[in-house]
Amino acid sequence: MTGLRAAPGLLAALLLSSPLCAEEPPLPEPQQAAPQVSDPADVSPPAPHAADEPLAPSLSSDIKAYFTAPLHWDKGDWGWFGASLLAIGAAHHYDEQVRTHFIDKEGPDVGSKSEDLPDALPAVALLGGTWLYAHFTEDRAGNLEAREMLEALGLSTVTAEALKFAAGRETPYQSSNDDEWGKGGGSFPSLHATAAFAVGTVLAESGNDDYRWIRRLLGYGVGLATGYERLKHNAHWLSDTVAGAALGAASAHFVMSRHAGDLDHTSRFAVVPVPGGAMLTYRLTLN
Repeated sequence: MTGLRAAPGLLAALLLSSPLCAEEPPLPEPQQAAPQVSDPADVSPPAPHAADEPLAPSLSSDIKAYFTAPLHWDKGDWGWFGASLLAIGAAHHYDEQVRTHFIDKEGPDVGSKSEDLPDALPAVALLGGTWLYAHFTEDRAGNLEAREMLEALGLSTVTAEALKFAAGRETPYQSSNDDEWGKGGGSFPSLHATAAFAVGTVLAESGNDDYRWIRRLLGYGVGLATGYERLKHNAHWLSDTVAGAALGAASAHFVMSRHAGDLDHTSRFAVVPVPGGAMLTYRLTLN
């Protein structure tokens, strides 16, 4: 469901300069010439020390837009939603066959030991590695990418947990019947697959196209590998992982579309001294 889109807001370019606390210049004495005072408009203010911050939609506005997005979907969005349901339904047809395959391969006790933490490590490493690289290289694009990963992860996780509670599906370790819904289980959708595809899709589809194939190989590879491990460990049905992949990828595309223009717009306020007072400035840079 890559069709979750939000219309980008229009950014107004402003340049404000207001003298603060300016005082009247003293009256010249009768036998002295008035001192020359530079026009504040001609004074080049020193570079403010504040760092540029992206003009981005707030987290609260992203959350509101995310959970109300279906109210604004177009035909393309509903088409992606329908295709996702078809994929989940097709996977459900093979749920028991996939379970049987891994039990025959791994043994009847597969699933008795939780592998939740090891299966989450690839996505955690992807997110952590992106943030560390951006932090040490002071790369604004990398910092934005890490924030998008974290936001997509958070939004999709909340949704996945709500769906788990509503579905109540038992895991393949709890039951050999793939239609045990409403039993208080937490199988549908796979939270691990959701998280891996939320983080991996941001990596795969961010940045320029120079290394697009490497990004996609790594990003989607982490998602697919995580889904495979959940099946191998008898923690989820095949349809659980497909649903998680769709939810994670859709959440990632939503977040990326919301912040598509963040790197192109920077702004900052600053207070700079001028003769006779101070000046408040606001700068907006359009790249």
